[in-house]
Amino acid sequence: MNGYQPLYDMLREAGAQAWADSLPDQLKKSLDPERHGNSKKWRDLIDALSGLKPSLIELDAGVVKIGASADLDTLSPAFFIDCLKQFHPWRKGPYDLFGVMIDTEWRSDWKWNRLKSHIKPLKYRLVLDVGCGSGYHCWRMLGAGAKMVVGIDPLLLNIMQFQLLKQLHGDAPIYGLPVGIEDVPYGMKAFDTVFSMGVLYHRRSPIDHLLELKECLRPGGELVLETLVIDGGSGQVLVPEDRYARMRNVWFLPSCETLLGWMKRCGFINCRVIDVSVTSIEEQRSTEWMQFHSLKDFLDPDDFNLTCEGYPAPKRAIVLADCPD
Repeated sequence: MNGYQPLYDMLREAGAQAWADSLPDQLKKSLDPERHGNSKKWRDLIDALSGLKPSLIELDAGVVKIGASADLDTLSPAFFIDCLKQFHPWRKGPYDLFGVMIDTEWRSDWKWNRLKSHIKPLKYRLVLDVGCGSGYHCWRMLGAGAKMVVGIDPLLLNIMQFQLLKQLHGDAPIYGLPVGIEDVPYGMKAFDTVFSMGVLYHRRSPIDHLLELKECLRPGGELVLETLVIDGGSGQVLVPEDRYARMRNVWFLPSCETLLGWMKRCGFINCRVIDVSVTSIEEQRSTEWMQFHSLKDFLDPDDFNLTCEGYPAPKRAIVLADCPD
């Protein structure tokens, strides 16, 4: 766990002593090879790529680029591609890794483009990304000048993808941690910016999630929240009877006015919606790197305005809010 020492030091410096103290045990438990059958395989593959050194790095463009094809001089391209495919499915991206284009399920760059000009500049800020996936947005945050970026996600495959990317990139103030928001000590108040994108509707209690996010922010910090919404006025919310777009763990889809009301009730100020976009089958789709069913398979084949269950098709809002001083 020595590679995490700069993170522990930064957390202590930011006043998050409790998490700095508990995190080593959390990581030891979450990364225990006995907890996941593929853990050792993924770790061995990451280690096998340790000799690669990128000649170029681009973190401030739509495609996160690490290395060029010429940098694979000691490794066959076929072996490198096979290693990357052992981490299937790749859901958030896109990436260009040593000349190999990973066309992920999500065009995560579209989401970033919707919010990047609206948020407070990330330069020199300590940033937390809740539900970070493979870390695409974390790399964009680092490319925007963040002092340190911490991504958390309880799904081990996502964090192994994150660690693979960091291995290829080289040492940097960016960390992907296999923990959930419930593992972060309440009342930490350490981060300048907290992102929660695509998480709220998976939480059984959206109010509790908003309060958890608020307690991660320092006074004056900014929340960047993206979630599924429905059309409607104040107080309107959709609670699917069972599945939503074939997802089991979808609980609450509020209207934008309802969501803003929730955030204000939780103590956020300056709450505002900066974007509302219908998710298209071009933004989320199956690819060579994510070969399972995707959005097109989850919609009514005769009417893409509806899910296969008859609910309104996915529409996502991005909301910004501040933590009071």
